[in-house]
Amino acid sequence: MIASRRLGNTSLHLPELGFGTAPLGNLFRAVSDADAAATIAAALAAGMRFADTAPYYGFGLAEARLGVGLRGEHAIVSTKVGRLLEPVADAALPEERHGFRSSEPYAPVYDYSYEGVLRAHEASLTRLGVDRVDILLVHDIGRLTHGDRHPAMLAQLVEGGGLRALARLRDQGAIAAFGIGVNECEVALELLDRGPLDLILLAGRYTLLEQGALDALLPRCEASGTGIVIGGPYNSGILAGQGPDADARYDYAAAPAPVIDKARRLEAVCARHQVALGAAALQFVLAHPAVASVVPGLASAAEVADTIARYTAPIPAQLWAELKLEGLLRADAPVPTRFNSQEVRTA
Repeated sequence: MIASRRLGNTSLHLPELGFGTAPLGNLFRAVSDADAAATIAAALAAGMRFADTAPYYGFGLAEARLGVGLRGEHAIVSTKVGRLLEPVADAALPEERHGFRSSEPYAPVYDYSYEGVLRAHEASLTRLGVDRVDILLVHDIGRLTHGDRHPAMLAQLVEGGGLRALARLRDQGAIAAFGIGVNECEVALELLDRGPLDLILLAGRYTLLEQGALDALLPRCEASGTGIVIGGPYNSGILAGQGPDADARYDYAAAPAPVIDKARRLEAVCARHQVALGAAALQFVLAHPAVASVVPGLASAAEVADTIARYTAPIPAQLWAELKLEGLLRADAPVPTRFNSQEVRTA
């Protein structure tokens, strides 16, 4: 049984386990339509009734597949704005673009403006085949994505009306909540300085490998009632099935040697306690009181089963204590206090 948690100050209650759909957009490898449908069906059957998607994932492919898989089913859906999909000639498409092996004849174009947000929302509804989604997230705003163009992109979102469009949609009841979906803490803090967000989907920045979000972002979200959803709990795979080997991925690219070394040390501690590294990674993030849900990316029914096994695996308190003693986990990081991720937490 997957427990649910309230998302910050919103009226939404999310299952602790949702699923991310970037793999269903053929991230790094092709997934068949049949396997995509089986993945969604298995996730729903397991109680993972919160799905996070985006136009960027396969250039519309993930949204379209999710829409088919959810037909006739109830689930909370979050999708994203900030990129519009513009038609391109399919003859000019390479086999892989931006990491996605998708032949969908569209190219992503950044647009965080008022009209851009409204257009992106409408286009997502069409691809999903629904008349409403619950959550809209501003996708990949921040210096990590935009570099020197960050001030201009942020101005487009703030002064150009993107945030105002999201507030309008929420106030009209078209969505229940809005926020940002990012891979960095800095822009989240920057936007919180400019006004409240209902939630932040934080990918890869609060994991067994790194807990820098404890410095400022997570305490601020906890104090303000801003909900947190964790994406990338395995840091692109290095904490999951791939294992911390020489071919492991971290942050969507080949893992550098220091990261591989730390992952191996984490795995060694887990092995001493007969706990799978992926189970520790998944349950760890759910111990923080600001976190409402975690959404690992899934590409098969087998991965759904593995995720449920990790979520329910018994983890002794001694494992967390040893990780802190070895300096592999911050001393102030909340950890689960029972043999699963349910509700009881301690620092």
